[in-house]
Amino acid sequence: MARALAIVDDRTDDGDRLDAVAVKALVRLFGFWKARIADASRLAGVGARTFSRMRAQNWDGVLSEDQRLRASALVGLYKGLHLYFGEELADKWVKMPNDGPLFGGRTPLAYMLEGGLPAILEVRDYVDALRGGA
Repeated sequence: MARALAIVDDRTDDGDRLDAVAVKALVRLFGFWKARIADASRLAGVGARTFSRMRAQNWDGVLSEDQRLRASALVGLYKGLHLYFGEELADKWVKMPNDGPLFGGRTPLAYMLEGGLPAILEVRDYVDALRGGA
């Protein structure tokens, strides 16, 4: 059975709880991807020290809309990768060189780090398209 990330309940108005769930999900997925703190923090849109506090469960801040969108896109990407590839390849895919038209031989991780939020969204759309999703 696939490792599950926390699922965000859209029916609640408790923003603090949603932010905590999003942070926990990001920390877990970056762990599965074996992402360096510098890379994880850039993808999450926070500083390295802030991400270190998030990882240590010593952060009680509020995410910005940009950070929430990043979290949503990254969790969606994680889920799409696991639906398409399965456990082992899904977690390695972001660090594998890719000759697809989007990446030009770079890794998806490098592409997302270079392009920020727009690139994260493009990679998620790319994976969704691979698996026949919308």
